[in-house]
Amino acid sequence: MTTTIPATATAPLRPAGDPAGRRRRHRNRQRLRRAIVLVILIPIALAWIYPFVWMISASLKANGEVFGTLNPLTRKLHLDNYVRAWTEARIGQYFLNTVIVTGGSIIISVTATALIGYVLGRYWFHGKRIVIGLFAAAIFLPEGYTIIPIFDLISRLNLDGTLWGLTLAEAGGAHVVAVLLFAGYFRQLPAELEEAAMLDGASFPRVFARIYLPLAKPVIATAIILQFMHAWNDFLLPLVLTLARPELRTLAVGVYSFQGLYFNDWSGMAAAATIALIPIIAMFLVLQRYFVESVAGAMKG
Repeated sequence: MTTTIPATATAPLRPAGDPAGRRRRHRNRQRLRRAIVLVILIPIALAWIYPFVWMISASLKANGEVFGTLNPLTRKLHLDNYVRAWTEARIGQYFLNTVIVTGGSIIISVTATALIGYVLGRYWFHGKRIVIGLFAAAIFLPEGYTIIPIFDLISRLNLDGTLWGLTLAEAGGAHVVAVLLFAGYFRQLPAELEEAAMLDGASFPRVFARIYLPLAKPVIATAIILQFMHAWNDFLLPLVLTLARPELRTLAVGVYSFQGLYFNDWSGMAAAATIALIPIIAMFLVLQRYFVESVAGAMKG
């Protein structure tokens, strides 16, 4: 006798609901969310980038066309604006001065902040919290209040009217963010590295320079970017320290020379500003990936 088994009895069990439908609805929600984000962010990005586009466009226009329209396009490219800015306005010389001042200040400031961050991150001492509090309070001190002490210090060192004096002045200041990033990053590194090096007879400078500093490359890159932007764009301090010697001006002060009493060379100023902006963009694009690593390391510490 043959027994017939119902088809429903042999069919595999399926979970309740419709998994394929749920996945499809989830993908639709993701697409909708992505579309909403793009609709919001694209206008913000265009509004953010428009001043840069306008500056580059103004650098390629005649001086009378700069404020004639908001349209960044122009029929004729005036590349002579860059030639005039580089030669007649001495932007080439100011560019070299800025490179020297910025490079020297980066070496001094990164070395100093790394040493301070190493001590704050790896060692305990009385008054440590007070020192950190003083560093944090220095952020709120306006730069204009420190001009006179800095000028007096540079004069006492007989470095006034020199690029070395300007470099030392730019390297100073409250580099609190860099110090705290170094301190947080060094704090989360294993202490066994330092103990093993000390047992091998390594001194404090050797432990710092040969073991811990190479491990802090992300923070070093971040400190370089921060100091580069500060020194490259600084206006007030170079203006005060180069009043007696205009040939030592930096780019930020040199661009200001396009503004006259009765006539402003807007196209030349835009060309000079574009020249000054290119190194900052290049530096950030090269080192931007280290930002997340350095902040993540400091927060973990």
